[in-house]
Amino acid sequence: MTEQMTTSDVSELSRAVLSRVGEIVVDMAEPLELALATVLAGGHVLFEDVPGLGKTLAARTLARALGLEFSRIQCTPDLLPSDITGSFVYIPSTGTFEFRSGPLFAGLVLADEINRTTPKTQSSFLEAMAEGRVTVEGSPFPLPRPFHVIATSNPIEFEGTYALPEAQLDRFMVRLSVGYLSADDETRMLLSRAHRQHDAREIEPVLNAEQLLHMQTAVEAVHVDPDVARYCVDLAAATRRDQQVQVGASPRGSQGLMLLARAIAVMSGRDYITPDDIKRIAVPVLAHRLTLTPQAWANGVRPEAIVTAALGSVPVPPTVGSGAA
Repeated sequence: MTEQMTTSDVSELSRAVLSRVGEIVVDMAEPLELALATVLAGGHVLFEDVPGLGKTLAARTLARALGLEFSRIQCTPDLLPSDITGSFVYIPSTGTFEFRSGPLFAGLVLADEINRTTPKTQSSFLEAMAEGRVTVEGSPFPLPRPFHVIATSNPIEFEGTYALPEAQLDRFMVRLSVGYLSADDETRMLLSRAHRQHDAREIEPVLNAEQLLHMQTAVEAVHVDPDVARYCVDLAAATRRDQQVQVGASPRGSQGLMLLARAIAVMSGRDYITPDDIKRIAVPVLAHRLTLTPQAWANGVRPEAIVTAALGSVPVPPTVGSGAA
């Protein structure tokens, strides 16, 4: 594979990755496609769902298919920042301190139940996600490239949890939900496990980290029509004007729409984005960035409904094509 990847190259490799992951992960086609698109767009993913739905398996399998080093961090209240960033260790033979990297130094990091760790440790995740580096005792250490976080959060249990700060939620490009398997897919999963006669499930990588970086570069070249860019801005602005919203989507939200839409377009074999791309991803990109008013929260209003209302009220620009056309 040459360093310069075409739209066709990225589309073909994306389909191959999803097909390979689908050999292991059952009935998660849509979340997995959006998760892969988020990685191609250079972002991070938050899975918010009840335990036992295969989120850990999906993250590990996706990392394997992408050829990335995988690291899983089980977040608990006693987890310290140094437990994830690493620390300086004294070496008696040399009489010096040497930095030993922590589990954050991986291509794809799964932060399991991230809302169970303290705000101090969450801030270390935030620096890693925002800056691509960690700071230990005043010294910065760059993280590997590519670097992506897939975090999970349990929305049911609140005892022993710490709400994610707005700044950290805003760093997740998308928030996804898996949902329960259908009866047929759950049966297929059970029969697959019975046939294997063991829990281990491994797949061969489809690509490597260097190829993934080239794919991300190709995504950056996707054409963005000014009218579609304005559509992203208008959708984010509509959430800020809603009377049920205390804090609407930030400019990072409108940027997230554009970035993820470019990845979706390339995965579909196009070198330009359309309003339909934006509509498809608006809820997972914007909903988690909204802070509702206390009254709206008490009335059971869902942020997803606010975004859906914005989609219905903001005028859609005419269908656009490639900038080269």
